[in-house]
Amino acid sequence: MRILAIESSTTSAKAMLYDSKDGVVGMLSEPYSEGIEQGATGAQDPEAVFGKTAEVARRLAADQQIDAVATGGTWHSIITLDQSKKPVTPSLTWAYTGAAETARKLRADEAFCTDFYQRTGCMVHAIYPAFKLLDLKKRGLDLSDKLFCSQSTYNVYKLTGQWAVSDSIASGEGLLNVHTRQWDPASLEMVGVREDQLCRLTTYREMFPLSREGAVLLGVKEGTPVLPGYPDGALNQVGAGALKPGVMTFSVGTSGALRMSVEKPILPKKPSTWCYLSPNGWLSGAATSGACNCLDWLKTKFFTPNIPYEAIEAQAGEVEDMPIFLPFLFGERCPGWNDEWRGGFCNLLPQHGPADMYHSVQEGVLFNLYHCYQMLCRENGEPREIQLSGGILNSRNWMQMCADIFGRSLECADMPHASILGAAMLAMENLGCIEHIEDYRADATETLIPDPEMHELYEKRFQMYLEQYERQLAKLNEREGD
Repeated sequence: MRILAIESSTTSAKAMLYDSKDGVVGMLSEPYSEGIEQGATGAQDPEAVFGKTAEVARRLAADQQIDAVATGGTWHSIITLDQSKKPVTPSLTWAYTGAAETARKLRADEAFCTDFYQRTGCMVHAIYPAFKLLDLKKRGLDLSDKLFCSQSTYNVYKLTGQWAVSDSIASGEGLLNVHTRQWDPASLEMVGVREDQLCRLTTYREMFPLSREGAVLLGVKEGTPVLPGYPDGALNQVGAGALKPGVMTFSVGTSGALRMSVEKPILPKKPSTWCYLSPNGWLSGAATSGACNCLDWLKTKFFTPNIPYEAIEAQAGEVEDMPIFLPFLFGERCPGWNDEWRGGFCNLLPQHGPADMYHSVQEGVLFNLYHCYQMLCRENGEPREIQLSGGILNSRNWMQMCADIFGRSLECADMPHASILGAAMLAMENLGCIEHIEDYRADATETLIPDPEMHELYEKRFQMYLEQYERQLAKLNEREGD
C-alpha cells in the first residue's frame, strides 16, 4: 500500500510518499511564494495555499500507484465563504492578530474567560477562530449568510466535494465543546453563527472518494480514499509515536509546542494550558508564537543574507553575561495568553553584539517553553520521556542548550516531518496495514544528555527571565487599566 500524505503548513506546502513495506519513499517541501501572504501578518490566500499544496503533491505522486490520500494542516485557521463556498476573506492563520483588541476586552471578564475555557479547552485569545469571527462581525462583515472552515478543511473540500471537518481541527477553533466533542451551543451563540454554517464533524475513520476534479489536480485515480484534514500538532503526536500517556512531544519550529496525550480533558482552574482533541483522545499542551521565526527575524535584521547559523552561534560571548530576551515578537500565547504583548531585550549593554543577541533569542525562546513545561508538569506530572523535533534539530548548540535548560534527557525524533508522517499513519490504520495507531513507535536518532553545571547556570538565568517577565507584565497590565 502506498499513501500520499499532503500538508499545508504555516510557511510551506509538503507532500510525502509512504509505503507500507518500505516506509518513507519520497518527500517534497516548498515554501509559499510571497504572494500567498495577504497584507496583515498571518492572512493568506486560501486558493493559493491549496494550489501550491496540490502542485507539490502532484509532482511527488507522478507515475505512482496511490492507495489513499491523507491530509494535514494547522490548528486555528479560519476562512469565511459565501453560499457557493467561494472564499470572501483570506485564511486567517494562527499568526493573525487582528482580533487582539476584541479578545483583550473580553479578557477583562474573568468569569467569562473561565467559563469559555472550561467548555472549549481554549483561551480568550486572538489566535482562536471564535474571536476572529467575532472581530470580523464587529468590523461590519455580515456573518449570517456565510459559511466557515479551516484551510485544511477547504483543501479536502476542493479534493472531494465533502464539507466535513475532523473534530481535532475543530477543537482548536473555540467553537467545540472539548467534553462532548460536539459544536458548543454557547460559543456559537456568542459569535452569532449557526451550526449549519459550519462543517459536519467527522474523524479519520471516515474517508471520502477523490473527486474527478481532485484527481486531475493530484494526478491520482478518481475515487481514491481521502482522509479528512488533521492539525499538525495532533499529527506530530501520532508520527512521533507519542499517543500513549507519559510521552511528551516537544517541537521547536516556526512556533513552539509541548504536548502530552491524556485520557480525559485536563483544564486547570486558572486558564493556562490548552486542551484539544487528538485522533483518539485528548492532548494537554502549551504553545508559543515565537521560536524559529524570532531567530529568522534577528538574522535578517542584523546579519548578511548568506551567513550560516553556525557561524553566528560561534561568535557569541559568555552565557552568564548575555542579555535577557522576551520572545513575544508575534504576541504571547502560553503561559499568559496576551496577544498584544511584544518582545524585547532586557539588560542589553554596549558590549553586546548581534551574535550575543542571537544567543539570547535562542535562550529566550527556550525559557518561554520551559515556563510552559513547568505548568504542564503541575497538571499532568513529569513525563517519562520527551521527544524533541523541529527546526531546532538543525543546530547542535541549540539542541544542547535545550537539554541543559530543561535538565532532562531529550530523545531526538528520527523523522523531521513527524506531522505529515502522522497523517500517513492514520491512513495506514484505515487500510488495515497497522492495527492501532497507538502502537506506532518512531526511533530516536540520539539522546541529548544535559550538562549539570550548565543546567545550574541556566536555572539562575531563568529566574532573571521570570523577573523580567513579571516586570513587563505588570507594566502591560497598567497600560491596559488606563
